[in-house]
Parts: sequence; C-alpha cells; structure tokens
Amino acid sequence: MGYEMGGERRRWWVNRTAMVVIWVVVSMAIWAGLHLYIRRVSMRKAEEALVSMCEERARMIQDQFAVSVNHVHALAILISTFHYQKQPSAIDQETFAHYAARTAFERPLLNGVAYAQRVANSERDKFENEQGWIIKTMKRDPSPVQDEYAPVIFSQETVSYIEALDMMSGEEDRENILRARATGKAVLTNPFRLLKSNHLGVVLTFPVYRSGLPPDATVDDRVKATAGYLGGAFDVESLVDNLLRQLAGSQEIMVNVYDVTNISKPLIMYGPQQPDGYMSLSHVSMLDFGDPFRKHHMMCRYSQKPPIPLSAITTPSGVFVICMLAGYILYAAWNRYDNVKEDCRKMEELKVQAEAADVAKSQFLATVSHEIRTPMNGVLGMLDMLLDTDLNLTQKDYAQTAQVCGKALISLINEVLDRAKIEAGKLQIEAVPFDLRAVLDDVISLFSPKLREKKAIELAVFVSDKVPEVLTGDPGRFRQIITNLVGNSVKFTERGHIFVQVHLVEHSNMVTDTKSEAHLNGWSDEHEVKSCRTIFNTLSGVEAADNRNSWENFKHLLSDETSLPDASGNEMPGDKESDKVTLTVSVEDTGIGIPLQAQDRVFTPFMQADSSTSRNYGGTGIGLSISKCLVELMGGQINFISRPHVGSTFTFTVVLKRCKGRAIDEAKRALPEPLPISFRGMKSILIDERPVRGAVTKYHLQRLGVTVDIASTMKTAFNAIAGQNGCSRSHIKQPKIILVEKDSWTSGMDTCLGNQLTEWKHNGRLSEVPKVILLSTSESDKIKYSYVDTVIMKPLRASTIAACLQQVLRMGVPQRKQLPNGSAFLHNLLAGKNILVVDDNKVNLRVAAGALKKYGANVVCAESGKGALSLLQLPHKFDACFMDVQMPEMDGFEATRQIRLMESKANEEARHGGMTPQDTTEKVGWHLPVLAMTADVIQATYEECMKCGMDGYVSKPFDEQQLYQAVAKFLISKASPDSEK
Repeated sequence: MGYEMGGERRRWWVNRTAMVVIWVVVSMAIWAGLHLYIRRVSMRKAEEALVSMCEERARMIQDQFAVSVNHVHALAILISTFHYQKQPSAIDQETFAHYAARTAFERPLLNGVAYAQRVANSERDKFENEQGWIIKTMKRDPSPVQDEYAPVIFSQETVSYIEALDMMSGEEDRENILRARATGKAVLTNPFRLLKSNHLGVVLTFPVYRSGLPPDATVDDRVKATAGYLGGAFDVESLVDNLLRQLAGSQEIMVNVYDVTNISKPLIMYGPQQPDGYMSLSHVSMLDFGDPFRKHHMMCRYSQKPPIPLSAITTPSGVFVICMLAGYILYAAWNRYDNVKEDCRKMEELKVQAEAADVAKSQFLATVSHEIRTPMNGVLGMLDMLLDTDLNLTQKDYAQTAQVCGKALISLINEVLDRAKIEAGKLQIEAVPFDLRAVLDDVISLFSPKLREKKAIELAVFVSDKVPEVLTGDPGRFRQIITNLVGNSVKFTERGHIFVQVHLVEHSNMVTDTKSEAHLNGWSDEHEVKSCRTIFNTLSGVEAADNRNSWENFKHLLSDETSLPDASGNEMPGDKESDKVTLTVSVEDTGIGIPLQAQDRVFTPFMQADSSTSRNYGGTGIGLSISKCLVELMGGQINFISRPHVGSTFTFTVVLKRCKGRAIDEAKRALPEPLPISFRGMKSILIDERPVRGAVTKYHLQRLGVTVDIASTMKTAFNAIAGQNGCSRSHIKQPKIILVEKDSWTSGMDTCLGNQLTEWKHNGRLSEVPKVILLSTSESDKIKYSYVDTVIMKPLRASTIAACLQQVLRMGVPQRKQLPNGSAFLHNLLAGKNILVVDDNKVNLRVAAGALKKYGANVVCAESGKGALSLLQLPHKFDACFMDVQMPEMDGFEATRQIRLMESKANEEARHGGMTPQDTTEKVGWHLPVLAMTADVIQATYEECMKCGMDGYVSKPFDEQQLYQAVAKFLISKASPDSEK
C-alpha cells in the first residue's frame, strides 16, 4: 500500500513538472507570436503612413502644377487679346516682363515664362528688321532656312537669356510645339538640364491663337489660327525640394519623380540616380500634369527602416509575465484544489459522522421522548382518573398538585422537542383564521393566578384599532411566542408592570418617525416628580427600558387611531391591495433586566444570564431561542432593549394575512366565549391618574361597546358629570358606571363620592346613581370601601369586565354555549361506539381505555400488532382503532399496512361478488379509521402516518380537545348515514 502511494505521488510530481515546462514553452511561444504580430501591425501602419504621405505630396504637386498651368493659359489668352487683337499692340517686351514679374507669385513652380511668335520663312527678314536682331538656334547660331520659326519675343526677366532663340530649332521642341498647336492643350517636354541652373526641368508649351476658336475646331483650323507659343520652364528639382521642406515628415521619407512615358526607359526628374533608403517598403503615386501624352509617377520610401515599436517588446513581455502569473496561480490553485479535495474528503467523513450523530441525537430525543412521555401518559391519565373519583379536599389537592407538576414536565419536554424539530427543519407553520385579541386574552388568563400572588405587578394588553379583528396565521405558535415572553417577564419582575402592545408596523413607524425629535429635549412629558420621587408616565409609574414606548409616543398612536379609519373590520389602511399584515408586538417589563455582558447570548439555546438565574428563577433558557426561530418562520424579526435593574422590552414582528367573508364569521363562531353586545352605547367614567393605564382600560371597555371618559382626579370626574347634567337629558347620556383605579382612590373619597352622587340623585340631576367599580389586584379591597359596588380583578380582560358588569348591573347572564369539543359532545360522539385500543404498555392501555370508557365507548384492548390483526379479521364490528406506533414484533405502521391490505382485498372481492350478501349488509367498502397513538412526537409525523395508511394521530398524553379533533371527522361522518336511516 505504501509503495502504491509512493508511486502515485511520483507520477503526480512528474505530471506536474511536465505541465509546468509545457506552460513555460507555451508562454514563450505566445510572446514570440505576439511580438511578430505587433511588428507586422506596426509595419502595416508604417506602410499606410507612407502611402498617405506619398499620396499627399503627389496631390499637392499636381494641384500646384495645375494652378501654374492655368495661369500660363490665362497669360496666353492675355497675349492673344492685347497683342494681336489690339492695333497697335498693347504689349511689348518691357510690359510683358513687368507683368510676368508682378504675377510670378501665381506661378511658384515656374522659373519663368516666354512668348515665341510664329514666323513664316517669307516673313523672316521683315520680322528681324522690326525686332533688330536675327533669329538664333538653341546653340545661339543664326537659324538656318526652314518653313517657319518660333523666336522668343517676350520673356520674363528670369529667362531673358532665351530672347531671339528659335524654339523650333530643336527636334523635340519642334514636336512639342506642333503637338501643342494641333491639340490646343499644354504639352510637356522630356526632362532636361535647364540653362543657368543646370537643374532637371521640363518646358510647358501653350499655343496662342489670333482669335477665339470654336469648340469643334479642326487641326487645320488650329494651325491656321496659331499666332505663337507661350512656354514656361519648370524647375522640377527646386519644385519638389521646396514642397518637401514645407511638409512634416519630409526627413523620414525619400522621393524620386520619374517620366515614364517610355516605361522601358524611365527618365528621372527628381532624386538620386541610384535610389537608396529602405527599399523594402515603398509606394508609387501617379502624377497627372495635364499632358495625356506624358506619364509621370513619384516613388516614396523611408530613409531608413522603421524602428521596432516599444509596444512590440513591452506588450509581449507583459503578456508573458501575466501568463507566468496565471500559471503560478493555476499551479497554486491546483495545489489548493488538491488540498481542498483532501479536506473535502475528510469533511465528508466528518459529515457522515455528524449526520450519524444527528440521527443518533434525533433518535435519542425520540427515544427519550417516548420513554418519558409513555410513563407520563400513565401518570397523568391515572391522576385524571383519580380526580374523577370521590376524594376529600386534601387528597384532591395532592392529586391536582401532582397533575400540575406532570403537565409542567410535559411542557418542558415539548419545548426540547420543538427545538429539535426546528433544527431538523420539520416545524410547519399553520395558516388558519384566528382572533388575535382572544389569543392575547387567553395568555392573560394563563398568568392571572401568578400575578395575583405578586400584588405589585400589573399585566396589561393593548391592541391597536388598526389591527384587523381576524387574521390568518398560526395561533398556536403566536400564543407560544407571547407566552414565552410574558412568562419570562413574570418570572423576572417583582414590581412595576408587564405591558403587551400590538400595532401595525406601518402605523408604529410613522408615529415613531414623527416624534423622534421630541426625545432630544430631555425629560419633557416623560415623567413627573411627586413626593421627592420620580413617577414615570408608564403603565405602573415605574421606569421602563425602552423610551420609545413612552406615553409621548403612545399618546400619538392613540390620537392617530381616532383620526384614521378603524381597521377592526379587517380593512388595512394604506394596504388595500396587499393581503399581508405586518404586526409589531412589544412585551415591556420593569424587571431585573439583562446584564450587558449576557445580552449577546440571549437567544442562544440553553443559555441564561448567569448560573444564579437558573437557581433563583428556574427554567432551561430555551424559550427565547424557540421564540426567535418561530418569529423568523413567521416572516419576522425579534430584538430587545434591556437595562440592568430597569427592565427589558422585547419587540418582534410577524407577517400574517387578512381573511375575509366566511372565514371571519367562522373564526368568530369558534370563540368559546364571544363578547356580549348588551353594553353597546353605555357610558362610563374612568378615574385614573396614569394616562397609559387609563388608555388600556378604555381599550377593554371599548371592545364591549362602552364609551369612556377618562378623568385624572375625582374632582375632574365630578365636573364632567356636572357639566353633562347642565344639558338636556334627552341629548346627553348619563354615565351608568364609574370605574376607579385603586391608586386614584384617596382617603375620604368613599364618603365624598357617595354623598355627592346621593345628593344629585335627590336633586333630580341624576336619574340613576352610577355603579362604582374599583379596579384592583385584590378582591378584599371591596370590604375596605363601603360605597364600592364591586371589584374587577386585574389583569383586565374584556370577558371578565363583561361578567362583572352583568353582575353589578343585574343583567341576565346569557347561557354559555356548549363547546363542540366539550365532555358532553364527546360523550354523545363516543357513546356505544366499539373502539379497539392497541398498545404494548398495560398502563397505557388502562389509561386509554379509561379515557374512552369515560365518554361511553365500548373498548377492546390488544397488546400487540398481531393481536390487533386477529381481532380485525373481516367482518368486524369496530368503529375506530387507536394504534400505538412502537411495539415489539409488529409495530403500528406494519399492522396498519396489513389492515389496509385486508380491507382492499375484501373490497375487491365485494365489487366482483365474492362476498355473500350477508357479509356485506352492514358495511359496504371497508375502511376502519386508524389513529396513531404515540409518545414519539418527532417520528409520528402526519406524512409518516399517511404513508402507511393511518388516518391521523394523537400524541400521548391526550386531552379532551385533542381526542375530539382526532375522532370527530370520522365518527360524525359515519353517524350521518345512520341518522338518515
């Protein structure tokens, strides 16, 4: 094995070295290829630049030559007009020389111009006598006798040396003159050395006619009309030199101008005889001087080879460096990949181990849950059965105490299992209609006994009118969050208050933003000083941790509620289109607070502020962790503000949905105790010196339809009543009740209140003396004050207020409707039903059988799955079966599969006539409702039950409501056909 690993590593090293060498070679090839490419691009650009410069120079030479030709042509027309058509002639040598000199700037390419007159041989003598000189050849010899002559009579001063010379004495000149007068166009001579300058040049010849010729003139017509010839000498060398000096880049290129009329023997007009420079890169531009017989071109080339651009070195080098860096990165990434791959392999092993550990943990929790809940089912079931027997008061107290402790243990187990479900991602959030205010009332009633033991604590709930009355969500999980937060507040608070508020997020944020600057001005309207101690404007007058829940903000929330439309009818302001309702819920207490060093681990499971917390207050430290997970599952967030020795305020948001129509009505009908409507329109006065607490009391009264006027003192209340009595009774309703907070009840108030109300009664100012109700945390306060009609115990709930008002006002108390899941309904549902209970635990069998027999059911027990199968052989008389899941030999799932298999076979045979009519008289289509009965709340999920054919499940221990929900939909549907019969 070691040898194989060594050979593999050696091959790995060889392959990697080969890859590195190949990468370096490829990088160098890329460098060379890129270098050659850039050089080729550079040479192409140099060639394009050479072409551009050469074409530019050729165009400029042509343009300037054309300008000069046009001026020579114009001068020929000038001579024809003023010399031949004027008598006497207006031009002489002096005039011509002066004019030619003055207009020389228009002919920058010409060394000079001269005019040669056409003289016939017969006119020679006369001409010579007139001119005073004889006609000479180009060699300055007297011209021999010939048909005609072309002596120069007018010349520019620069070429005055050609005066009297016969332009037709040279053979080539003669041919050019003859071609010029025959074509009527300018013609050029071959390049030749100019006199004086010895530069290469050409002569341009233009014919001069005596009068204008028609456009269609023939050659003979032109010859006859010819009067002379105007010529100009072009110094090509000087021309090109001057032009090149004027242009940028003239030092970079070299130029040669050729006459290529005879392509086999081109004549050089400009440039060295043997071209030098960089001949590998050249360009030829054609030159058109206007003579169709003559052809010229210009060849351009660089004086030296174009230099290699710096980018041809730097760019490939940069790319090479990048390639090497990329190679290094790839090499490092390859190494990293190998390392990560190895780490991943190890992590996979650890993952498998962790998953196995997680499965073991879940299995452990399931097993522990089952093993704890199974005996607890027996304990609680037996205690429940014991409480149904005749016990004396002491025995009953013992049994009830044991039952409370058992339920507390079950609650703890449920919390641990909830956390396990959340970690496994198996916790589902329901979406059912529910009354949020009723849920909060249930939470208040849950903690009422504990709070009455702590007489110094006030617990209050306030729900904004903007919050819809009925919402769609998970009421159980919402109740669990509130219960956990309020439970913690009750546990850690010894004085002051616990205040639960519910608002719309949009409404709360709007008010908070509006009043955010008010808190910058110190303690204004936040507290008042009485008797040398600070009393804060909070629910109880004790300072709270979060100043945002102060009376200042609360007051503006209340004022906005009165100005905006009510949302209790499930209409959301500003959110008509959206079905979502985002609520913000705050739970404020004035307890011990959370130490600063412990605030970052508040939501950590099983963690508490310090070790003394568990000893002093109890608990496992899992409630807040579960609450945070539930809030996030409901689409919200949770946070808190806490100040040690001041208190804590937990605030969370949840996203619920509106519900409409039938869902609202069904949710209201499902309430166990709907609020009465007999108090609507009733008027009351509340005396309370604390505005926050007064607003909470007013909220509960308004839920009953009672209108409330709040007075801070008794004197203010008397003034309010007296002011109303001054008006007509037909327009102003008199208060029927006066509610007084215990804190606002001063000494002597009892006598003063009684005397004043009695006096108004006798004077006729009051038709009826209002009932006086004291709001207190102790019912014994009623005995202390003689004029108090009754005491409403705190914490306040709308239902408890309604019950007290019905009692004190002697209204008829409506009979409470029987709950559909109550004992009577269960008895009617289960009476006479044959039910099979299957469980391997005899105690659980006794408990389940006792619970079902309590409601009149006929119960048969089986201790195993096989025993259940033997009892359920078709046909049988059972109406339902409660099946334990975990049993030896054959568990509940397998037993259910066997039952469904038997039923499907029987139903198939019945459809094909296999069963006798006697067998099918009672049941057509066998399907026995099978309900899982298990203490394993993790494994006994709804999907697992459905997979094996079960119809539902109940977890141990079950209560009346759970039992009813499990069996109602099966037994009611089975009872309906029987009732019809």
